Amino acid sequence: MDDETRDRLRRTRRVTTPWSEDRTRGIGGTRLDALLERWADGYDWEAHERRIAGYPWVTVRADGTDLRVIHQRSADPDAPVVVLLHGWPDSVLRFERVLPLLADVHVVVPALPGFPFAAPLTTPGMSATRIAGVVAAALADLGYERYTVSGGDVGGTVAEILAAEHPDRVAALHLTNVAPQRALTADPAKLPPDAAAYLTRTGQWFRAEGGYIAAQSTRPNTLSVALGDSPAGLAAWIVEKLESWSDAGAFTTDELLTWVTAYWVTGTIGTSFATYTEPAALPARVGAPTVLSVFPRDTKPEPRSYAEAFLNVREYVEHAAGGHFAAWEQPEWYADDVRRAVTLGS
Repeated sequence: MDDETRDRLRRTRRVTTPWSEDRTRGIGGTRLDALLERWADGYDWEAHERRIAGYPWVTVRADGTDLRVIHQRSADPDAPVVVLLHGWPDSVLRFERVLPLLADVHVVVPALPGFPFAAPLTTPGMSATRIAGVVAAALADLGYERYTVSGGDVGGTVAEILAAEHPDRVAALHLTNVAPQRALTADPAKLPPDAAAYLTRTGQWFRAEGGYIAAQSTRPNTLSVALGDSPAGLAAWIVEKLESWSDAGAFTTDELLTWVTAYWVTGTIGTSFATYTEPAALPARVGAPTVLSVFPRDTKPEPRSYAEAFLNVREYVEHAAGGHFAAWEQPEWYADDVRRAVTLGS
């Protein structure tokens, strides 16, 4: 990380409000100060950068777009293929702890267009639908005709679309959530009572927690200036989500800073809003056999009845701990559930 960034961090203009220590109003001022002090002095991005660069990266030209992926091959050329799709506000780093647990299968982890470590995104139109097409084309270029897809958040939405558009290629799905856009259009009158009640809870969540979605989807240019020019602003925006959507203690301070720095050094916070800004049409129902992993600290854990309205849920696995970043928080359980999906698709 360059000296200019460290100098910016040291000269951060502290902004206080009457609610500065109320974590229900966003990141606390004292917490942010501690993060910024560590980021400016003592945090070693270069060590993390070397580790990340050491993964088996390849770039595939797919559907007119360069897609960078981590391509971890199994020693067995006939091993199953697993595709891991990350979400926001993270990156391929979500899966660092899972990769060693999946050494016996071929694993492809795309850096989704617009996100850290991806090729620069310079044109509009990169919706979740378009990303699904890019990923499908890249996998075909890599020689994979059949695979299991695992993901959550944005990655889960891409996975649903990919499975619906390419049922001949997607053998099975492993998801940690149903595409959240479905809750905005679902008709509660057509759902079982507990699924309809879930829609009510989800609506309450959107009203209490969904302000970031409104900003990122409607005013990406304005928000990008604030977050892309201020490392303190970027840290506040991202860390608040990483901490509030996960189990306590899921991240060390340096791990949080690594996930934030990935956005800072690649300049991708603005382009990571693409899937919020660009509309995507979700399939009415996805037929691929699906394992749904439910983690209690996730933002909106779905009951099985709700998921079954849209997905072919074969296994519904409730875990005792973990949140939105389950592959990072509970990698062993996550890998086990990926294997459940591989078995379903075999």
